[in-house]
Amino acid sequence: FVLTNPELLRETLSTNEENLVRGMHMLTEDIKAGGGHLKIRQSDASKFEVGRNLATTPGKVIFQNELMQLIQYEATTKETFKTPLLIVPPWINKFYILDLTAEKSFVKWCVDRGITVFVISWVNPDARVAQKSFDEYMREGPLAALDAIETVTGQRKVNTVGYCVGGTLLAITLAWLAAKKQDRVLSATLFTAQVDFAHAGDLLVFVDEERIKALEDKMKAQGYLEASNMATAFNLLRSNDLIWPYVVNNYLKGKNPFPFDILYWNADATRMPAANHSFYLRNCYLDNKLTKGEMEVGGVMLDLKKVKVPVYNLATREDHIAPAKSVLEGSKYFGGPVKFVLAGSGHIAGVVNPPAKKKYQFWSGPKAEGSDINQWMAKAKMVEGSWWDDWFAWLKGHDDTMGPAPKIGGGKVKPIEDAPGSYVKMRE
Repeated sequence: FVLTNPELLRETLSTNEENLVRGMHMLTEDIKAGGGHLKIRQSDASKFEVGRNLATTPGKVIFQNELMQLIQYEATTKETFKTPLLIVPPWINKFYILDLTAEKSFVKWCVDRGITVFVISWVNPDARVAQKSFDEYMREGPLAALDAIETVTGQRKVNTVGYCVGGTLLAITLAWLAAKKQDRVLSATLFTAQVDFAHAGDLLVFVDEERIKALEDKMKAQGYLEASNMATAFNLLRSNDLIWPYVVNNYLKGKNPFPFDILYWNADATRMPAANHSFYLRNCYLDNKLTKGEMEVGGVMLDLKKVKVPVYNLATREDHIAPAKSVLEGSKYFGGPVKFVLAGSGHIAGVVNPPAKKKYQFWSGPKAEGSDINQWMAKAKMVEGSWWDDWFAWLKGHDDTMGPAPKIGGGKVKPIEDAPGSYVKMRE
């Protein structure tokens, strides 16, 4: 490879092969860091630290259990909207993708606009929570968060956001609440989240009965799936972007990768608890039970048509994990009004796109019908820039009542520790 690549050949000759020596040293370090498996570094990890220059929006952990910590963020305005916002991130990654640097933080952006924000920070699971079911993730995750928020703010109903699998869990929670006739949610926003998995994209390559059974056997031995397994699967989906450039840069050129906050977060992966992950793969990807009305969670058969709350359903145009076609298709299964919005870029950059950056574009307008994204786009209106302001206007349209900014904990709950909390700092 070196001999057939003029750039690498010049580099090797000019450094007297020192680039290859450095590269082999980095390769050895990466194999050691991966516990015997290659864990390719995609960013200069020495430049970042959660709580120091990532996830720095001020707040407190006001509740915790075995599965999550609930963070309440400090108000920066004298008045805030009375309806709080609960964000349910994926447990496959860590929540601070929505609170990267101050300039990119969706959390800070919301707080600065007068929203009282609460975020779930999932634990990085080990064998102790191996048998925590999907049902328990719902009960000890969003349902427990709703109760804690009511205790702190006095508000029975909240606005909600769910990202990726966190959005799938949120949709399931909404269906469960609807079945139980519990009116706890004013609106729901789904970021690149699937409820129908018929067109679930490239990840379907890894899902069949044989592969899931092998994965279950592997998880049974230790109670969880190593974070590196999930990270490798996601990286393989975009190997031209997330693998090969770093093989060349790191191991052949012998250079450290550029410090990049999103790729640092991407490498800060979490383990998957056995029972939860098995349920998710089988009931969603393999059997697609949710939109068929065949999924049972918490003793309830779920029906998304009973979900009447307004939904802001965001897809991204280049998403390889939750394809726009799949997210569009899922819109028709809800029983209430759905606003489908398509953002430019992909699963991460299309979501983490603050208006000040003036990047990309988004489409909105037509009713969410079918799964033909091109047909939908032909009728849609394109707007340059971020979708965040459009979402904020939609959110205010459901309740714009303001009141004095609440204190952390509301005087009823003693804060446990400063944000971003300790759960997010647990590494593999």
